[in-house]
Amino acid sequence: RYVEGAVGRISPEAPIPVLHVTDEHQRLGCAGSVAHMVAELGAEVDVVGAVGDDPTGQGLVDMAQDAGLRVHAIKSATRPTTIKTRFLASSHTTHQQVLRVDRETTDGLEADDAARAIALVDEFMSTAEAVLVSDYGKGFLTSEVLARVVAGARARGVPCVVDPKGTDYARYRGATGITPNRSETAAATGLPVRTIADAERAGARLVEDLDLAFALITLDRDGMYLRPRDGEGVHLTTTPREVFDVTGAGDMVLGVLATALASGATPREAASLANVAAGIEVERVGVATVSRDEIAARLAAGADGGVLKCVDRTEIGAIAERHRVAGRRVVFTNGCFDILHAGHVRYLNAAKAEGDVLILGLNSDGSVRALKGEGRPVNPERDRAEVLSGLAAVDYVVVFEEDTPAALIDTVQPDVLVKGADWKDKGVVGRETVEGRGGRVVLVDLLEGRSTTNTIERIRD
Repeated sequence: RYVEGAVGRISPEAPIPVLHVTDEHQRLGCAGSVAHMVAELGAEVDVVGAVGDDPTGQGLVDMAQDAGLRVHAIKSATRPTTIKTRFLASSHTTHQQVLRVDRETTDGLEADDAARAIALVDEFMSTAEAVLVSDYGKGFLTSEVLARVVAGARARGVPCVVDPKGTDYARYRGATGITPNRSETAAATGLPVRTIADAERAGARLVEDLDLAFALITLDRDGMYLRPRDGEGVHLTTTPREVFDVTGAGDMVLGVLATALASGATPREAASLANVAAGIEVERVGVATVSRDEIAARLAAGADGGVLKCVDRTEIGAIAERHRVAGRRVVFTNGCFDILHAGHVRYLNAAKAEGDVLILGLNSDGSVRALKGEGRPVNPERDRAEVLSGLAAVDYVVVFEEDTPAALIDTVQPDVLVKGADWKDKGVVGRETVEGRGGRVVLVDLLEGRSTTNTIERIRD
């Protein structure tokens, strides 16, 4: 449950914020969140779990059915339906969680309910193409239920992927794969997971000890590390992004990973898709689904295990405004950047030092040709954009077609405009726009003797 509102004052009764409620809504959470995500990807989903024999439990079942899920819920008279209520102080740009209230029990299922759970697992295992185990540690997944799930999937040769909980991972022995995060992996293996090398060692131990086909360790800002039983491990990087809410990111990884495996993807392919989908999910508030079209769009933009910084011109104005509202200083510069050299790198580092976010306007192939003549650019715009997006100093790359960036600067409305010192007497395009809104124009000294033209001439010589 989400209770949203605005905080305008501190309570006179205690040092706590007063939330003026403007909206309340509910979403499927925990394993229900995973099931909903999988259904949104186009799969047919049978979801087995327990709810309380109470109005909230029936409401949850109804909501799941409305989402297209085939629900097989054990209604327990001895346990309430799990409810996690988040109170959010919201504005048009931010959502700050001020309190969370959980109503739940984590006791194991009663013997009769456990027997019913095993019967349901047996019933649907015969037709399943993948089995997802979303363990939130609430008591439904007893050792007996887990053993039946894992053994049934292995007997039929279908993927069984687990999002684990706790430190006793022996419960998951024999599954196809598991998806713990950094801290969960460290707790379960007793090994630190601070670096990629650490993740490799911990992943290898999980695969060996639990007889897994793979372990996929999620590493927050560092992406993911996939350690297969056979072959080399793979580090899937991610691009720093505006993270609004990490709630549901692990659910997204489990859902996309297992659905892709069921569709015939390799663990490497499935993990790459999951990495992209999780990146989209954390850009939203609360648990949220991601469609196949959205994942495809990110892949089409060049995202494989991480979203590139290249953005469409139609998006950059809103992106810049979002950063300004968040109190960040937006810097803009532009250029052809045909053959990247040390002078470019120093220049871009100096530009980034002038603010918090660096947006780089990149001349298109046609624009470079008009400015530099036939035979230029040496490298096409897509290659140049991808190389530039790999630099730590650059936050966004936007291609523009015109001879000058004037129109793009009007769209971005930067706080700081950076150009090379060689523009001192030429007249800096966009100066009026930037200074007119109280911004600054900064001229950066260039590294002597380094230029694309000189590089080309040396090659020709």
